[in-house]
This record gives sequence, C-alpha cells and structure tokens, in this order.
Amino acid sequence: MSNSAFENVTVAPMDEYNQTLVSHVHPPDWVNPKPASCYDLVVIGAGTAGLVVAAGAAGLGLGLKVALIEKHLMGGDCLNVGCVPSKCMIRSSRVVAEMREAKNYGVHVPEEIQVDFPAVMQRMRRIRASISPHDSAERFQQLGVDVFLGSGRFLSDNTIEVGSETLRFKKAVIATGARAARLSIEGMEEAGYLTNESVFSLTERPSCIALIGGGPLDCELAQAFRRLGSEVVLFHRSSHILNKEDADAAEVVQKVFIREGIRLVLGSEVKRVVKSSEGKTVYFTHQGQEESITVDEILVGVGRAPNVEGLNLDAVGVEYDQKQGVKVNDYLQTTNPRIYAAGDICMNWKFTHAADAAARIVIKNTLFSPFGLGRSKLSSLVMPWVTYTDPEVAHVGLYEWEAREKGIAVEAIAIPLSQVDRAIADGEEEGFVKILHRKGSDQILGATIVARHAGEMISEVTTAIVGKVGLSRLSGVIHPYPTQAEGIKKAADAYRRTLLTPNTKRFLGLLTKLS
Repeated sequence: MSNSAFENVTVAPMDEYNQTLVSHVHPPDWVNPKPASCYDLVVIGAGTAGLVVAAGAAGLGLGLKVALIEKHLMGGDCLNVGCVPSKCMIRSSRVVAEMREAKNYGVHVPEEIQVDFPAVMQRMRRIRASISPHDSAERFQQLGVDVFLGSGRFLSDNTIEVGSETLRFKKAVIATGARAARLSIEGMEEAGYLTNESVFSLTERPSCIALIGGGPLDCELAQAFRRLGSEVVLFHRSSHILNKEDADAAEVVQKVFIREGIRLVLGSEVKRVVKSSEGKTVYFTHQGQEESITVDEILVGVGRAPNVEGLNLDAVGVEYDQKQGVKVNDYLQTTNPRIYAAGDICMNWKFTHAADAAARIVIKNTLFSPFGLGRSKLSSLVMPWVTYTDPEVAHVGLYEWEAREKGIAVEAIAIPLSQVDRAIADGEEEGFVKILHRKGSDQILGATIVARHAGEMISEVTTAIVGKVGLSRLSGVIHPYPTQAEGIKKAADAYRRTLLTPNTKRFLGLLTKLS
C-alpha cells in the first residue's frame, strides 16, 4: 500500500462527535490502496450519487473492480452539511413550537421556554456521527471498493490521477456535486457570512440572523432559528417566499412565518454589508427606499454552483458550464461516451433522493446496456420533493402553470385539512391536499400537499403516478381512519362524484329519501 491521504481534514468544532465523524468519512490515517491494473468503473466524488454507484457496482457479485475518489468528506452534503444536520435542528425547533402550543391541547408548560442552543447543536453532531459509519471509507473498503482520498483529475480518456497514482478505467462517473453559490454583494466577503457548509458549525445561538433568499433552505432554517430563539430577518427578491412552489402552498407557509415573528423583507435587494463592532449591517432597498439592519450573522442560500473545477474536463472532451455543471444526455452520459455523471453536478433536481435515483440509472447504463439489457432515462423518473418547513410542502409531478405551458388541459381537486378529521384532532388544520388530473380523465398528473408530515404523505401519490393508478381506483383504496392521508382519499372521492350523471344523482337522492 502507498499514497497516504495527506490532507488533514477538520470539521468545526472538533469535539468528540466531529472527531468520530472525520474518523469515518475522511480518516486521517487512511492509506490509499495500490491501484488495480484497470478498473471497470472509477467514481469521482463520494456524495450520495457516488456512494450509490460505487456500492451498487461492487455489490453486483460480478467481480467488478470499482474505485471511489473523494477529496473531502465521504457522505457529501447530505450527511455533513445538508439533510442530516438540518433535520436535526428542525426537529429540536419543532419541540419548541409544540411546547408553545401546548396550552391549546390542555397541557400547561412554563411561560418561558429555555432553549439550550449549544445542546441542540451537540445533539445534531452526535446524531450525524452515529450515522456516518454507513458512508465511511472503511465500510466501502469492506464492500470491495478501492477508496482513494485525494483530488481526482482526468489525464486521458482512460486514466485518472489521484495523488501520485494513476488509475486506468473502462468507464468513469463524475459525481462531485455542488457547493453554495457566492453572491456579488459589496462588503459581503469582508464581513463574512454563513452557508449550508458552515452554519452547522455554530455553537452559540445568534441573537439576530439575516437570511438572503426565500427558497427551501432559507425557509427551513429561518423557521428553525426563529423557534430556537433568534430574531430572524429574511430578504427575498420575489414578492413571496417559496415562489417556485404552488402559490397556495407558499401562502400557507408565509402566513405561519409572519405569525411566528419572522420578519419578511420581500421585493428587496441587498446592496452592501458593513462589519463593525456592533455586528454586520445589511443595507438594502425595499419599496423604493434604502434601509439597513444590524445582525450577528448572515446566512446565504441563493443557489448552488457545480464542482467542475480541477477535474481537467477539457482534456477529455467533457462539456460543462460553470452554472449548470456537466452536460449530459437523457442517459446521464457526458459528451465523452466513456464518462457519465450523476447528482448535483449535472441535474436540476438537487435532492439526495434524486442523486440516488440517478446513480441507479448510471449503474444500469454503464454496466448492463453494453450487453443489450436496455438503458434507463433520467426523463422517466417521477420526482417528489419536500420543503421541511412546518407545515411541510411536498410536491410531485406537474404544477398547474406547467400543465398550461405544455398545453395540457387539467383540473385540480383541493381538500383543506380543515375537512380531515385527524388534522382537526391534531390541531393541524392549516394546509391542504391538492391533486391535479387530466381534464376528462382520472389520470393523476401532479400533487401538492401542505401538512405537518406532508413528506410522509406524498409517496402515496408518487406511487399512484408511477403505477398509473388513477383517481377512480385510488378512491377504492381503504385508508385507516383517522389519518391525515385520508385527505388523499377524499380528493379521489371528490373526483368520483364528478362522474355522477344528473339522472344518477336523482336516483340516489330518491333512494336516500326512501331509506
């Protein structure tokens, strides 16, 4: 063995939990293996897409030689600076919200709720560390994958350099992901700011935090920080938060934010930031006026930038764009037919589950299609997603505006949660189930659900779309009573009622009177 992993990686704060995390996802004593003579597959990037490709290919039982290269932390954004830490914070913040609402349920708690922010973040680090063995270098080594820690770059159509070693390959996969995009705002770099890559290293609660952007990440963390005791100001260029989502869904969340005391500065533009002994002063324009506010921290979440640098893609004929990432066809094949890509580096869907699904496509298309077993397409995926505010916003399929743009005649059925018994019992009546179907047909084209656990509910509609189960059949599916998922059945029942002809309605009315 040779080529020790030379980079000393740390994750602040380096307490016992982050030391455990690093020992799994970038062990300081790791020694890279001696390369095989040639690899069937070399994967650059050990985020979700790269891990699934590597594990899947090595686990097929075909004796394939697979190499996985990672220059920073295995597990990528999801484990380290994304899904896992954010949902841990959100869970703690929901406990606070539930305690504040307890009196509505006949439960009395102290008037002043004490939030131990350092303990909240310590819990997050502990949970993240406990999950990290699943993505560890050691686990993937045990799966039969040659794990190389270091920066990988293409040398030729069939070679990749990592450290002092050269790896030969038959096929390669680029899965280097994306990072937080930078904003060109005067004084921002000098003042300093947080992104998803640094916010979870906080150990002290900011008294006041400004968030720039009104997308899912900003909204999730804005609500979490507010509930955990920070004053929160959210700046957004649009006139509404979550402006890419269903407008009715965004309106529900926006009303909750206002009620919870989040200051929304909509239709605004941040012009400059000045750091002083008092904090970071944000100067912005709003309704034609320039205003300012001083905060402790600034969190920027206005987009993602693909990690295309340092890969030497030009040398191997892989086309890419600094904003959109690596260019791929519907089979996730780059402009070099030997090289594929998956995940945030090449896809508009920047979700962990989307990267997982794309990785499975890559496995099939790189390893099986050469034997005539068919190829899978990215466009064939039915992709749900969730914004983890409270209530959550879950969506799958088409929005109404998308259907109009495509010239598809649609109808929407919306069931308010105020008509769903379990939601009433839970005190969670803010929200709805909205299902979009083709006009004159029961074919489900899309759905938006706004509910405290909308993410758990959307999979039923996703399954229906994938399985081509229409509203008529869904109406006949027995749902346990009482559950909030009954809202889906109520929507299906509402569709069935539209099929009743006037004569049928009169006949049923007569039967009702006779009974």
